[in-house]
Amino acid sequence: MASSKFCLHIAGDTPSSNRLFDIVATHCVPVIISDEIELPFEDVLDYSDFCVFVHASDAIKPGYLLKLLRGIDRDEWTKMWVRLQEIAPHFEYNYPSKPDDAVDMIWKAVRRKVSAVRLELNRKKRYYRSQPTS
Repeated sequence: MASSKFCLHIAGDTPSSNRLFDIVATHCVPVIISDEIELPFEDVLDYSDFCVFVHASDAIKPGYLLKLLRGIDRDEWTKMWVRLQEIAPHFEYNYPSKPDDAVDMIWKAVRRKVSAVRLELNRKKRYYRSQPTS
């Protein structure tokens, strides 16, 4: 992977895998073939800056993928590769954890999720006093 410009990330039969982490660690531009993939930290990372996304139905068309990837010029690929290097530390696990490494990013995602759940619960309680009692 380290000597490749692009690395395929094909959706599997489970919602998570380490393929993306392996691809990012080698600084190979991910080519994500999936229609409904859930990506880590996507609420804070714009994956379109450093990945190529392909619908599964397009990927199986003869010649489609090669034509698509060959159509990405050197400047565009270089921008993606530079951005990939910038975000790579977010995918690294360290002990002890470092700011913005994978462990820190996971805890931040949990915090954001808890805040969103708490917000929704509080919104649902807004009008409890104005509900008629029987």
